[in-house]
Amino acid sequence: MQAPHPPLRDYYGEDRERSTWVRGMFNKTAEDYDRLEFVVGLGSGSLYRRVALRRAGLKPGMTVLDVGAGTGILARAAAQIVGDPQRVIGIDPSSGMLEHARVAPGVRLLTGSAENIPMPDGCADFVSMGYALRHVADLHAAFREFFRVLRPDGRVCLLEMTAPAAGLSRALLRGWLLHAVPAIATLICRVPDSSKLMRYNWDTIANCVRPEYILSALEDCGFADVDREVDLGVFSAYLARKPA
Repeated sequence: MQAPHPPLRDYYGEDRERSTWVRGMFNKTAEDYDRLEFVVGLGSGSLYRRVALRRAGLKPGMTVLDVGAGTGILARAAAQIVGDPQRVIGIDPSSGMLEHARVAPGVRLLTGSAENIPMPDGCADFVSMGYALRHVADLHAAFREFFRVLRPDGRVCLLEMTAPAAGLSRALLRGWLLHAVPAIATLICRVPDSSKLMRYNWDTIANCVRPEYILSALEDCGFADVDREVDLGVFSAYLARKPA
């Protein structure tokens, strides 16, 4: 099993406790998540998601599985592009996040994880994941599931934040996510743990495996045309295709 980062002892003890702790944290902070996301992305998150999905090849009429859907931010963008909300299915392990999801009527929301997607083989044209890759338990298990549920020639688009290895850019990102955003969270959020979630968010970014490993893992699981596009040196879009 290859997790996206080592166990973070400040939050949970052993690696086997990771998934339970993460699910519990998102359950507790779900009502604050959309306002936190707005702060982190300075209000640009929804637009960036639509642009990234189109750039990855999402088109009208496609069927989309949005894994790690959370409150439905990426699923909303996908529904706008495909033109029919009934062609979008959001999947998340957190019941709290799904309860607070705001999606167009017709979008289906299911409880499940990246490693155990409750959908049949070859059911989707497109698999998306927005800033949730750092929270899976096993990268290879997740990518094998993505491969399974895609039709031949189906595509994957995984959006993530990647910390620069060093330098001023890393320091600025760390200061924003580790200090500024948690401080803002204490002022605008209803749930005290929301600021803790934002600190955890930075720690997962700082300790995540490097992009080269994620690309290699996608190839190991059978994907072709594996690539990574980067915006502003921080926002990564991992792209891949299931061979026809």
